[in-house]
Amino acid sequence: MSCLGVHFALTADDVAALQGISGEQERLAFLQEELEERYFAGPAEYIAQSDKSWDAMHRTLSDGELTSDEGTFPLNHTVLAGTPLYSADDYIMSLKTPEQVRAVASAIEHLTIADFRQAYERIDAASYEGEIGDEDFTYTWEWFQHVRVLYLRAAAEGRFVLFTADQ
Repeated sequence: MSCLGVHFALTADDVAALQGISGEQERLAFLQEELEERYFAGPAEYIAQSDKSWDAMHRTLSDGELTSDEGTFPLNHTVLAGTPLYSADDYIMSLKTPEQVRAVASAIEHLTIADFRQAYERIDAASYEGEIGDEDFTYTWEWFQHVRVLYLRAAAEGRFVLFTADQ
């Protein structure tokens, strides 16, 4: 299990199709077989991969823990918080509305490396599987840059953002 994270800037039509599927396994299949195929083959500006950094990224932007219901809006919506579209423990799908996307984009647009580092230092090391330190921080900060660019584009275009990660 790779735990790789990806943010997608989805159109309203794609979200309607995704939400129109009632079964979670069918919804996951639609994501993997339709949306991922199309978005990975399409313009790169509508996806932001975050490798495994999404874990530390979420902890940094929320309360140091890996939960979707902690932290403060809008920063906690950058990764995990949002509307869950899948509840099994083998995959994460968290949808953010265009309004939430605009709020997240505004909150992270001018976030400095010093601010990010200060928040990163609040990660609860006992519950984090990574190793807190300069290497992990740099890795997380670099992947965050891609996520930030995606949010800014999605906000400007009125798109939804879907965060996904295989578990």
